[in-house]
Amino acid sequence: MALDTQKIIDDLKDASILELNDLVKAIEEEFDVTAAAPVAAGAAAGGDAAAEKDSFDVELTEAGQEKVKVIKEVRSITGLGLKDSKDLVDGAPKVIKEGVAKADAEDMKSKLEAVGATVTLK
Repeated sequence: MALDTQKIIDDLKDASILELNDLVKAIEEEFDVTAAAPVAAGAAAGGDAAAEKDSFDVELTEAGQEKVKVIKEVRSITGLGLKDSKDLVDGAPKVIKEGVAKADAEDMKSKLEAVGATVTLK
């Protein structure tokens, strides 16, 4: 029994997203496989870990010249009081937030760098 490749492709073009999703799940179950993209062996050794990281720690590395502005920004990001924010900035390098989503971490970093701080995402 030979496969009619063109007929299969035509059928897939006509299928809805839900039907295609059900097809993928059925193939995964039937053949005990996964539809996840394969990871190259070299990247899996460690190079891919940083790219796949989904939570980051935002670390204030250095306050810079505009310490007062940095303290104000730290207050707005963390919700800490003035004294706690000042202590955090004075004690740099210190982690400001832990386990933050990438987009939020980048946003915090850009806000702090805009007022002269040096920030590292870990």
